[in-house]
Amino acid sequence: MRAPSMMRRALAAGALALAALLPVSLPAQAGAAPRDVAEQLDTAIRQTMAEAGIPGVVVGLWRPGHRDYVRSFGVADTATGVPIDEDMYFRIGSETKTFTVTALLELVDDCLVGLDDPISKYVHGVRDGEHITLRQLAEMRSGLYSYTEDTDYAKTFLSDPGWQWTPAETLPYGMKHDNRFAPGAAFDYSNSNLVLLGMVIEKVTGRDVASVIRDRVLRPSHLGQTLFPAGAEFPAPHPHGYSNQTLDGQTADTTDWNPSWAWSAGAMISTLHDLRVWAKVLATGTLLSARTQAQRLDGLPTGFPDTTYGLGILDTHGWIGHNGSLPGYESVTVYLPEQDATLVVLLNTDSSHAGQEPSTLLGQAITKVVTPDHVYDGSATAKLLPITATGRSRSGPAGG
Repeated sequence: MRAPSMMRRALAAGALALAALLPVSLPAQAGAAPRDVAEQLDTAIRQTMAEAGIPGVVVGLWRPGHRDYVRSFGVADTATGVPIDEDMYFRIGSETKTFTVTALLELVDDCLVGLDDPISKYVHGVRDGEHITLRQLAEMRSGLYSYTEDTDYAKTFLSDPGWQWTPAETLPYGMKHDNRFAPGAAFDYSNSNLVLLGMVIEKVTGRDVASVIRDRVLRPSHLGQTLFPAGAEFPAPHPHGYSNQTLDGQTADTTDWNPSWAWSAGAMISTLHDLRVWAKVLATGTLLSARTQAQRLDGLPTGFPDTTYGLGILDTHGWIGHNGSLPGYESVTVYLPEQDATLVVLLNTDSSHAGQEPSTLLGQAITKVVTPDHVYDGSATAKLLPITATGRSRSGPAGG
């Protein structure tokens, strides 16, 4: 009976020796995304979609030591039932601000502009422009009224959503209003600020802002599926977008609505996988000097709990990045340095539910499961459109 015992010991010893040469496999609960966590996320996302009436959503969550969570839910087209897919292009709205301000900060690093330069040095006709600095524009503390909150703008835009806008056409809708406060006195999210910064970039470089962002931000970051469209163009494949931000309040297919009105404040397009890369580039300052990135992240209070806003960047409960919203599409791209975690959420509606943007509802539902001590909240960068022709106040083209 000794032979079998010796054989077992020999086999065991051989197995131990072989194991020492192989990669270590983590136990299921410590390894990449335990099944129960993935199931909780699936349930939370589906429940939020059902409650908020969200047609389709793509979610990507990446955390070291956990399995990548990349899922698609719902449809890209409500008429045909074609499923939404993680490889589709999406309009990303105000996430554009992160690219515009990054380009501006690169010009700061190159000593071509100064953050404390007044906007009047570059753009004439801005009320109190000699006292409003580029820094205050980037951190949403200029006091300038956002053109997207003007009632006449809303009616004009919604009457002809295919119109090709220029900054010279949009800015006057905001400039006709008094400034809301003295420069630097408070936080107020305004798209006028970022359109002006786009104009500064063009003035300093002598080039259009789209090409500056492409060459100075997108290419160095290897973002081959991110673009700044000139008009309503939209690469395929992409989902249809749905919005109730219409003159009659009825849901419309907004896929081909022209985002030129948002320009350097919100016109860009990207994909889940590009935004995964961008989240960390943005939050860690890969393209900027350490000094400039430190200034960027030195956010000021927004009036929302545990939420600050820096230079074109949001920090909410530890998640750093930005959200985006325009008719038919919303997005969230954020990075949590404490856990080296990245979250990207892309959806094909901006119709609010219970007074909140659907992207915020999804971001909250997801982070309550995986990072309960760091629950995302995009409320600081959500905007309401004024009373429209229907007599109701709704989330509008300003978006987040």
